[in-house]
Amino acid sequence: MSDESFVVAVIDDDEILRETLRSLLSAHDHAVELYDSAEAFLAAVGASKANCLLVDVYLGGISGIELGRGLAAAGFRFPIIYMTGSTDDTVRARAIQAGCVAFLTKPLTPPALDEALMAARRKRRS
Repeated sequence: MSDESFVVAVIDDDEILRETLRSLLSAHDHAVELYDSAEAFLAAVGASKANCLLVDVYLGGISGIELGRGLAAAGFRFPIIYMTGSTDDTVRARAIQAGCVAFLTKPLTPPALDEALMAARRKRRS
């Protein structure tokens, strides 16, 4: 799968972070879809072209981890990268148990994000 066809859905309730991630990902030739909540993504999931989800763990309403579990239960197999400002090991363990390909702590660094996206592409191909 080429990078040109790899679409990243960013799901975060922080508008500034969403736009920053759009700029960063677009600069690295990734197509980007932005959603301000898990509910907004769920409403669009049928029309989404996403190959990977970059999801905040703590969202208002449905949490990022609940979103991932619900999508998996419904048969969707998106590689998921969770991100959070928390350094709580319990949250990290829950995210990993939920099947994420990467767990990133905010503020995100470009090298960590690139590594997580490579892991997501590998998982998507398998």
